[in-house]
Amino acid sequence: MKYAVILMDGAAGYPLKQLQGKTCLQAARKVNIDYLAKRSLLGMVRTVPRGKAPGSDIANLSVMGYDPLVYHTGRSPLEAASMGIDLGQDQITFRCNLVTLGQAESYSKRQMIDHSAGEITTAESRKLIADLAAELESDGIRLYPGVSYRHIIVWDQGPVDIECTPPHDILGKEVTGYLPRGQSADLVLSMMEKSVEFLSSHPINMARQSEGKKPANSIWIWGQGTKPRLDSFYDKYGLQGAVISAVDLVKGIGICAGLEPVEVQGATGNLHTNFEGKAKAAVDQLKKTDFVYVHIEAPDECGHQGDFQGKIEAIERIDERVIGPIYSWLDSSRKDFKIMVLPDHPTPIALRTHTAEPVPFLIYNHQEKTGESGASYDEFWPAEYGMHIDEGHKLMDLLIGKKNE
Repeated sequence: MKYAVILMDGAAGYPLKQLQGKTCLQAARKVNIDYLAKRSLLGMVRTVPRGKAPGSDIANLSVMGYDPLVYHTGRSPLEAASMGIDLGQDQITFRCNLVTLGQAESYSKRQMIDHSAGEITTAESRKLIADLAAELESDGIRLYPGVSYRHIIVWDQGPVDIECTPPHDILGKEVTGYLPRGQSADLVLSMMEKSVEFLSSHPINMARQSEGKKPANSIWIWGQGTKPRLDSFYDKYGLQGAVISAVDLVKGIGICAGLEPVEVQGATGNLHTNFEGKAKAAVDQLKKTDFVYVHIEAPDECGHQGDFQGKIEAIERIDERVIGPIYSWLDSSRKDFKIMVLPDHPTPIALRTHTAEPVPFLIYNHQEKTGESGASYDEFWPAEYGMHIDEGHKLMDLLIGKKNE
């Protein structure tokens, strides 16, 4: 049996007036998803346990079969694993975004304009982080460059009792009520303030502004945690497999679970990612292994930007350029297979951040082809007529079964 999981990050959402009361999932033209939905098991799954923040770290842990209440130790440690950073037991990691803040007399009065600094390129951001490291690093504190706006700080014996806010949760808001609080909060805040002084006049940002682009004029520190320990995916399900994602977080979960991370040239984590390359990589992996987890970030990024047209386009591209080719190859392979499609969490256009409501899933079983002709893959049909799974980590058990039973 072959298994393909296609994760459309943040694809779920709320009805929009601009779409005559439809959601982006409903408005998108998704020929392949609709074909599968009418022949699949549909339902709703709660990927974010009640009381937990609706982050992609928690939600993707759930989808991969790991109970966040047991395995979650923070977001940034999972990203660090993807970047090859071997954490010690006394080290704390933080996510370090390059962001765009508005102008104000004091840091606390600035507004969070963009959590991604206009989706800054990896080449630009690596130069910024390298130069910033010379200004901010000290004994026991190191900066590590990642992809686009996503970077990592590793802090020896760093603070664990500190409260930090994800920057994508406060888009358009003044940051004064969302600054670090708790142990060593003053030091964390001082690093953020110093970054503004350095980055605002950096040649890369001066060039970006002259081109009408948003400057990466501050870092934003959040997502702290300790070294994760995940049980082996093979031990849980009896399958070898791979994870395909442009996002270090998802690759890190896969690495910690023993899945092979697959690099795809041109994978960016936004609407301009290499969709075809991800599909080809998935097919190549399925030719030699039994499980692949394909994560596409684009709908989520469009949701954060409040771009409903972009989000619809992202869903349509996933349907045509990722799900279609993977299904076509599996269907012609003369092998038994299952395909699961779902978001990790909603990212409603109106809110521009994650929410914790259950998300729709479909499981297509080539052997059974069960389903209903009137089924619709969206936020509503599965909620009314489909299966409901309250503990998200049990969804993978439903797809695969323990030890491939």
